[in-house]
Amino acid sequence: MTRVKRRWNEMLVIVGLASLLGCQGLGPKQQQTQGPGQLTPSPASIGFGNVQIGTTQSIGGSVVNTGGSGITISQITVSGTGYSISGITAPVTLAVGQSANFNVSFAPTTAGSASGNIAFATTNGTTNIGLSGTGVAAGDLTTNPTSINFGTVVVGSTSPQTETLKNTGGSNLTVTAATVSGAGFSYAGLTLPLTLVPNQASTFSISFAPTVAGASSGNLSLTVSGSTTSVDIALSGTGVTPGTLTPTPTSVSFGSVQVGNSASSSETLTNTGGSSLTISAASASGAGFSLSGLTLPLTLNAGASTSFTVHFSPSGSGTFSGSVNITSTGSNPNLSIPLSGTGVTPGTLTPNPASMTFTNVQVGQSPTQTETLKNTGGSNVQISQVTASGTGFSVSGFTPPVTLPPGQSTSFSVIFTPPSAGNFSGSVSITSDASNSNLSVPLTGSAVGATQTTLSVTNPISVGSVFDGLSGTQSGTLTASGGTVSVSSVTLGGTNPAEFSISGLTFPVTVTTSQPVSFTVTFTPAASGAASATASFASNASNSPTVTTMTGTGTPAPVHTVSLSWVASATQGITSYNVYRAIFGGSSCGSYSNIGSTSGTVTTYTDNVVTDGTTYCYATTAVDPNGESVYSNIVQAKIPAP
Repeated sequence: MTRVKRRWNEMLVIVGLASLLGCQGLGPKQQQTQGPGQLTPSPASIGFGNVQIGTTQSIGGSVVNTGGSGITISQITVSGTGYSISGITAPVTLAVGQSANFNVSFAPTTAGSASGNIAFATTNGTTNIGLSGTGVAAGDLTTNPTSINFGTVVVGSTSPQTETLKNTGGSNLTVTAATVSGAGFSYAGLTLPLTLVPNQASTFSISFAPTVAGASSGNLSLTVSGSTTSVDIALSGTGVTPGTLTPTPTSVSFGSVQVGNSASSSETLTNTGGSSLTISAASASGAGFSLSGLTLPLTLNAGASTSFTVHFSPSGSGTFSGSVNITSTGSNPNLSIPLSGTGVTPGTLTPNPASMTFTNVQVGQSPTQTETLKNTGGSNVQISQVTASGTGFSVSGFTPPVTLPPGQSTSFSVIFTPPSAGNFSGSVSITSDASNSNLSVPLTGSAVGATQTTLSVTNPISVGSVFDGLSGTQSGTLTASGGTVSVSSVTLGGTNPAEFSISGLTFPVTVTTSQPVSFTVTFTPAASGAASATASFASNASNSPTVTTMTGTGTPAPVHTVSLSWVASATQGITSYNVYRAIFGGSSCGSYSNIGSTSGTVTTYTDNVVTDGTTYCYATTAVDPNGESVYSNIVQAKIPAP
């Protein structure tokens, strides 16, 4: 039976074209009293279309006496290669209005068109029925390539190759089954059953993914409908272990190295795996470490080695650690070789901060800042004296002498107590046996007259509803009254402090009476429901700390689906409908894939697996015993972004 592709003539409606055999009925017999017999054939000519060589196709016909008296068919002659008639034998006499049925068969033995004729010789002349048909060769499945050798493939990886199937015969063929054998071999992209019209090709992939080292062979066997033999594609490949970098030594320790000097050590990398690898990058991390002698990229065959040099040049005293980091295509693609070394220098004191500033301190107040001294040298430092100079400045919390081993720190407090409004300067002097034995930390301060200053903050701050997993923001404002306020920090507390954060402030923050300071509250709900937290701003205002309440509500993110419906096909015998989907790329729909099916009586479908912010294209097809229709009209659905 010839398959007819169906077209769609309205939205999501499948319209089938049914093949109808039109027959003209005979009217009532009319009494003929005179005139000769007349032989009329039905149909007047017979066309068989394409018929596969080696098969036979039959079509029925008839002749009727439409004349006014009886007629005798004395001889029936069939001409044309491959044609024959059955069901009628001459001589045969037909009364007025009487008919005779017969079957005409076409059984081609060669490819090509063939014409013929049936001649009915009667007492009143000869009646002819023209015959036509085309013999076509059977479908023939060929493969390209006919065999695949994957060569060497690293164990744990996959090597795909493309295979093409083509029907080089003259009629349709159907691949009904595919069976792959052999360890590590598989195929993908071949959807069965696969029907190929003459000269049509289809491609898919065959892959080799070895799990063990060694040679492997296999076969992909394809079954063609109606054939007693299979089409086989021989498969072969060899699994090899991946390349592996092994360092010698596995770690490098430089011991103690004088600051300003450099020490070197040789490092060797060997490929101890079963296949080649390529080193694409090599670097040394950690203060004072470097490497030389590698030219990249570098390919190492199995068993091959390369050497390079690692250097350590400490810039200060102390223990240093780092690593040589090797990037390669081996099984250990990110190899790390630990490095360590100790830099030895004289003891050195490093202050933190290097200078101090006290801003807008009210007369009568005594703010404090912390100064830390660290021994960043390579030997002990003994601090014998710490003093402060300058009006209003003093130190506390330090009792000499203090000994600092390398890397150790000590802290003390610096206090500013201005006697009056104005600007002041001074310093902290540290006396020690370090390389910088007379260290000075500059001090500056500004003082204002005593006033009653207050700090206010937006309260409450409501972020509102936010989808779970996302973030919402709301702004807040710090306002000063009665004078300038210095805000030193903010602390979050309350019920859900982890779900809130404050940004836009770098402490200390100065808030003047004419210039409020804005900040941003971010709410990131961890679960659905109401959440709250507090923010406490510490400052030099009289009402410090100043507290505000932050609130927000987490709400579940919406879940989207796409509901499709279509008008049932008018074609009889629909067994099912298939639903196809593609992603819209901005100007056109991408490749379609089958996402589901319904029975022939169901004309709705719901797509429950969609991604937010994506636009999809949908189409349906109808399936009957003759096959599947072309796509319906295309509809689009845009899923909202979160």
